[in-house]
Amino acid sequence: MAEHVILFTGPMGAGKTTAIRSLSEIEVVSTEAGNSERHIVDKATTTVALDYGEIVIGSDDKVRLYGIPGQKRFNFMWTILKKRAKGMVLLVNTDAPDPIGELTFFLEEFRELYDRGGVVVGVTRSDVLDGPSLDDFHEALERTNPGLVIPVFTVDPRESSQMQNMLLALVVNIEMRAAFGAVPAVAG
Repeated sequence: MAEHVILFTGPMGAGKTTAIRSLSEIEVVSTEAGNSERHIVDKATTTVALDYGEIVIGSDDKVRLYGIPGQKRFNFMWTILKKRAKGMVLLVNTDAPDPIGELTFFLEEFRELYDRGGVVVGVTRSDVLDGPSLDDFHEALERTNPGLVIPVFTVDPRESSQMQNMLLALVVNIEMRAAFGAVPAVAG
């Protein structure tokens, strides 16, 4: 059975754990602990190591879904998990103080996943607060990473169908890049 690793990244509170729960066919393994940074994101718990779920596709493929903690102090987990990953779902919550800055930060941190696989971006919590539009996110991508082709969606991580569509877009992104080669990085 072929195994494929997909990372779910983004800042704390963007919906990574929820997205994996909405996709996984197994009970999600979660490492939630009390949130010591409630002044940053007001939620009771946060992921401190990883979330893990699985999807089996036919009899030949298993997709392993890893959600990583969003806080920079846990970046040692980022290093460990991104080595095996084929692609990344980056979730950014529009009600964060600087969602465009978060997008840019995580794309820089995980650039190697774009270079060797694929990336899609999901903008979450847009129903909670008006924030940057999808056009704003696209413009930020073009300004900070000219030439990169990264699909951007508005999503609700609680909605399984929306997360499935994002995952399918990631698969297409990975396959297109494998078939036609990676877009060369342009210094900007």
